[in-house]
Amino acid sequence: MNTHLSEAARRIPVRGAYDVIVAGGGIAGVAAAVAAARDGASVCLLEKAYALGGLATLGLVIAYLPLCDGRGHRVSTGLAEELLLLSTRDGSAAPPACWQPGGDRELRTQQRYFVEYNAASYLLALERFVSDHGVALLYDVRVVGVHRRRHRLDAVIIESKSGREAIACRAAVDATGDADLCHFAGEHTVSLSTNSAAGWYYATGPAGPRLHKLYQPFDPAGERVPPGVERGYAGDAPEEVTAHLLASRRMIRDHLDTLRAEAPEAPVHPLLLPTFPGFRMTRRLAAAVEMDAEDRREYPDSIGLIGNWRSPGPVYSIPLRALQGVACANLFAAGRCISARRHGWDMTRVIPACALTGEAAGAAAALCAHRRAVRIDALQARLLARGVKIRMAQIEEP
Repeated sequence: MNTHLSEAARRIPVRGAYDVIVAGGGIAGVAAAVAAARDGASVCLLEKAYALGGLATLGLVIAYLPLCDGRGHRVSTGLAEELLLLSTRDGSAAPPACWQPGGDRELRTQQRYFVEYNAASYLLALERFVSDHGVALLYDVRVVGVHRRRHRLDAVIIESKSGREAIACRAAVDATGDADLCHFAGEHTVSLSTNSAAGWYYATGPAGPRLHKLYQPFDPAGERVPPGVERGYAGDAPEEVTAHLLASRRMIRDHLDTLRAEAPEAPVHPLLLPTFPGFRMTRRLAAAVEMDAEDRREYPDSIGLIGNWRSPGPVYSIPLRALQGVACANLFAAGRCISARRHGWDMTRVIPACALTGEAAGAAAALCAHRRAVRIDALQARLLARGVKIRMAQIEEP
């Protein structure tokens, strides 16, 4: 069998041009697209699935993890908080009362700013949110390449039922979760193959519909496959993605069998299955700075703050250099594919950090589209004007 085939050169049609292209419609992508649009950029948001939210909706991972530090301080604000409140807007969920206006400040030291929402409600709300901001949304498209002129990306190559096309841009945001755009742009990326099977799903049972949170043990640093777990999975190869999905669905089937055996008289049926793979950390950008949980510096080019969702106390500054490409100065990463390693990657892969880095990446891309460069003082001024906390001193007392 031939290992390579030759394809005739062809002209790729350009279907449009935008100031900013955002690849990936998860929480990071939504935040990036809305932030860029609010800064007056024309924006196109690309998503391979048929809904927005990614793991947060299609993956049924309905935990909007804390915006606070566990010590009563509100840490992640701006779109990170706005998108949390959006998940509760239809009344299907509510943020803790102590974190609402006028809430008990002492209780904030005991209860984190966290919510579990309705995935279907959030999916619909995210779609309307993006549409209301004038973002051009394209479903059923997959990023397959880029076009570069020296150190700038000037078009994203996509494939869909219409074939292979290009979309011209002045700046781009990689919110794919798998650093696809960074990979195609020639950025240095790092991949992990240590993901374990995971599948959150709803089923009927004796107590009515219930969410079951299934997952095998996982190393938060992503460095190894924990003892007792048969194998790990990579997220940047189709055979690995397929194997992960099949293993996750076997786990769901086995769990259903257990539920039926425990309650043979009660009807137990799957109600809603995840349609998005439950990967935690797959491929990410390796930029000028790689964040780590051991790094507690306050960066001069900070674009926002996050807490540690696993442990109360620590607060971390995220630098622009962890988001910005090296090979392409007008390419920015957001969400779980920013430049972060070990436990730092684990902290930045969750919804609050995805929304925070998405907002910063979108604002930076809009600046880059209009001025061809990002001045950190201008970016920080825009973020501050939106209520984003970028300095430790801005964290209020409980």
